[in-house]
Amino acid sequence: MLLHFYVEEPSAEAALIELVPRILDGHSFDFDIFPFQGKPALLRHLPNRLKAYRHRTDDDWCVIVLVDRDNDDCLKLKQQLEQFALESKLTTRTSSPQKFHVVNRIAIEELEAWFFGDVEALVKAYPKVDPHLANMKAYRDPDAINGGTWEQLEKQLAFYHPGGLEKIRAATEIARHMQPKRNRSKSFQVFRDALLGLFV
Repeated sequence: MLLHFYVEEPSAEAALIELVPRILDGHSFDFDIFPFQGKPALLRHLPNRLKAYRHRTDDDWCVIVLVDRDNDDCLKLKQQLEQFALESKLTTRTSSPQKFHVVNRIAIEELEAWFFGDVEALVKAYPKVDPHLANMKAYRDPDAINGGTWEQLEKQLAFYHPGGLEKIRAATEIARHMQPKRNRSKSFQVFRDALLGLFV
């Protein structure tokens, strides 16, 4: 199966390069990742990108769109993504669960929540991070961290990123150690299970 991922920034690409093969270990697939320079750019260009797929004659492919929720209304953002696909005459997992070519997924609130969902990976990448982070009230629910998820990650990694969080570098170094089965982030679990569901 051919998988095309559309993501809003290069740090998401860096994470998926590490994570997708691990999530889909044992399955036969090829994948490409298409990063944009921010969510507005992705949302602006996605409709035309999707329209190019409706002329494909083969059936063994899927487009996976991944965006951060940020401060957006999750339902409205999902509806917008769904509408892009439907206007391109492509079926989505939400509209047609049995036969679809587009999967829309949202990281809550940001991709960095997925890193907090695997504290073991954080500590392996950056040994000075507190290994008990997951037990602290502020970080217990990775998808509900206050004060901005990437800002909190920057705070935790200040020793290793003294000039400010290098998002691509951090994504690569953390994702390299992540184990998909143990991640505590609900939005990561939904993303992971959607990918695995392509091969059921």
